[in-house]
Amino acid sequence: MSMNIALKTLVLTAALALSACSIFKQDTATGPTASRDAERPADEAGKPSAEVPTTRLITAQTPAVRAYRKVGARHIYNAYPQRIYKGKIPPLVYAVVVTETDIDSTGKVTGVHFTRTPSHAPEVSGMIAQLIKDASPLPNPGKLGAHTYVDTWLWDRSGNFQLDTLTMGQRSR
Repeated sequence: MSMNIALKTLVLTAALALSACSIFKQDTATGPTASRDAERPADEAGKPSAEVPTTRLITAQTPAVRAYRKVGARHIYNAYPQRIYKGKIPPLVYAVVVTETDIDSTGKVTGVHFTRTPSHAPEVSGMIAQLIKDASPLPNPGKLGAHTYVDTWLWDRSGNFQLDTLTMGQRSR
């Protein structure tokens, strides 16, 4: 019986050691952007790419990405000052929509996608997509380059809205 346990322990130890080997890790030189970077001249390698990747690049919430969310949201607020819901939003908003807006390195909107849409209010997603496209270009993202700007729209029955990034909060009643 103890021989069986010793054998299992040996196999488990070997499996753990092999899983830590570098041969199983992805080679960064062959990652999804390696071929694009290899094709770029050396003087352009450090500059942001104007091309939006074929797969949407939702970046981590770094300080620069969070700061750009505020800049993008402020731009949308400035584009539609009469549509912004004033004060705290009601506890039960008509619709909550999460948008993923692809922008190039100049801020031009190249696509709008949704990760959350309301089944009871399908018309809202189309209206939001049109508002975003009409507000294009968004501010230049600078060193962030082309990426996907993500925000949550809190939509009132009146057609007014707040963006989660700049919301005044929600009333308790």
